[in-house]
Amino acid sequence: MQIRIVALAALTMLASGCVEERVVHDRPVVIERPVVRREVVEVVAPQPPPERLVEVEPARRPGYVWARGYWRWSGREYVAVPGHWEIERPGYHYVHPHYEHHNDGWHLNVGVWVNG
Repeated sequence: MQIRIVALAALTMLASGCVEERVVHDRPVVIERPVVRREVVEVVAPQPPPERLVEVEPARRPGYVWARGYWRWSGREYVAVPGHWEIERPGYHYVHPHYEHHNDGWHLNVGVWVNG
C-alpha cells in the first residue's frame, strides 16, 4: 500500500511539471482606421423615387446629427423611411441616403459616415 502512495505521489510530481502555463501580457494594439463603406442596394423601379421626403427636421441636438428620411423601394412602391438621430463622430461627416440613376436602374446609397 505504501508503495502505491509513493508511486502516485511521484507520478503526480512528474505530471505537474509537464504543463506550462503561459501568461500573455502583450496585447495587440488596435488602431481604428476610418472605413468608408458605400452600401449600395440596387433598386429597379418603373419610375424614379419621389422628390425628397418632406419632414420637419427637429431642433439641433448636441452630440447628434439628424439623418434625413428617404424613400425605400418595397418591390412594388416607394415607402417612406423616417429620419433618425445619429451620434456625432468627430473627424467624420454624414452623407445622407440618396438615389443615383445608372443604366441598370436606381441605386440607393444608404447613409454613411465619411472621414473628413
